[in-house]
Amino acid sequence: MRALYAFALSAALALSTTAPALSLDRRVTIVNKTGFTIVRFYGSNSGSKSWEEDILGDDILPSGSSVVINFDDATGYCMFDFRAEFEDGDVLERADVNVCEIATFTYE
Repeated sequence: MRALYAFALSAALALSTTAPALSLDRRVTIVNKTGFTIVRFYGSNSGSKSWEEDILGDDILPSGSSVVINFDDATGYCMFDFRAEFEDGDVLERADVNVCEIATFTYE
């Protein structure tokens, strides 16, 4: 019985230390203040080897506009790499953005 109690206690402690990380808000407002339209935007967790799909899809993000993106990909990751591709061909990449700690990311 004592072993079962110890197991249950350790399981409860493990869940209580991981639950906050899993429940963190990963929504980030992406703001474009560059003077150019973002035509493609990618946000992949820093452990990924590819950019995945364009989050904007058929949409664009004109200068002066913003969009809220939920980066919760069910992995528990907080660190993401961002890639913005602009109408003039420029590309801006930013590695290791902590989406669990920021609410807004601005391109200027």
